[in-house]
Amino acid sequence: MTFVKLFRIAIVVAIAVLGMFLVVSTQLTGQRQPAEASTGAMRMGGPFSLVSHEGDRVDNQSLTGRSYVVFFGFTPCPEICPTTLFELTDLMGELGPDADKLEVLFITVDPERDTQDMLAGYMTPFDSRITALRGTAEETEAALAAFSAYAAKVPLEGGQYTMDHTAGVFLMRGDSSFGGILDMHEPRDTRLEKLRRLVSA
Repeated sequence: MTFVKLFRIAIVVAIAVLGMFLVVSTQLTGQRQPAEASTGAMRMGGPFSLVSHEGDRVDNQSLTGRSYVVFFGFTPCPEICPTTLFELTDLMGELGPDADKLEVLFITVDPERDTQDMLAGYMTPFDSRITALRGTAEETEAALAAFSAYAAKVPLEGGQYTMDHTAGVFLMRGDSSFGGILDMHEPRDTRLEKLRRLVSA
């Protein structure tokens, strides 16, 4: 064989070997992917256990069989948290007696400042059926993880801080399945219809 023919054969063999390597590598990588990464689905409604502003222990097991909504926030929140709680209060009033079928939970992401007494006073202007929850730092992290939610301290001048956090309202059906997100930027009728579907699920 001439040098040119040998060179061409070597190139073809090298390409074939590289192709087989890529195929095997892709298959192995795909086998190692977790279910959440391969499907793009987020886990919602995992285990959590917190204490209400009235001193009662509330966890995912105690909510089994009841539809509920979850909103994360903190009492020094300047706008989003109180606005969302007032909106939920208004929507519950619009639901009428059906609102009694719904558990509405406000989980603080700042248990360091939001004591039980602080939460009890903070909840006074809102619908009395909305329950504020708090826990230890570890319990708070577990609750955030249960809903694939996020919260982090943001330092301010003078040694103070605020909290950055997920602002959506999570909807959970009575069978513990995820029912979607209530976005306060949606039209009011859309939000009301989502809650009506939730209590009838």
